[in-house]
Amino acid sequence: MKAQLVVDQVSGKIICTAYGIGRIHDFRLLKNTKVRFHDSQLCLADKGYQGIAKIHAISCIPAKKPRGANLSPANRQHNRNLAQLRIVGEHINRRLKIFRILKEQYRNRRKRFGLRCNLIAGLLNYELALFS
Repeated sequence: MKAQLVVDQVSGKIICTAYGIGRIHDFRLLKNTKVRFHDSQLCLADKGYQGIAKIHAISCIPAKKPRGANLSPANRQHNRNLAQLRIVGEHINRRLKIFRILKEQYRNRRKRFGLRCNLIAGLLNYELALFS
């Protein structure tokens, strides 16, 4: 089971969740679930979403290291800045892994995986609303 989250950068709330059955590539899951971003929104993604610039113009992914060479200092700085922006989403992933829904192999009924992820996302959003 594969889960994909769209997180608001400012508030840290989970906006959208999408799920895939079995082993599926991150970018293919994004294309299949028809998750779309507004044209003015910045999309921050990891290296699993190479090619997202074709779908969404304002998107950033980390620079890849060229084969047999090192990253240039400019690309290295770009990756560091991007990681500092993406940390909000990574903290949300950590909070979902506390519930062990994303951490381990899901052993219950597949039909309920999406429901349980949405419930946990709702709990996390509610908790954020209480403490902010």
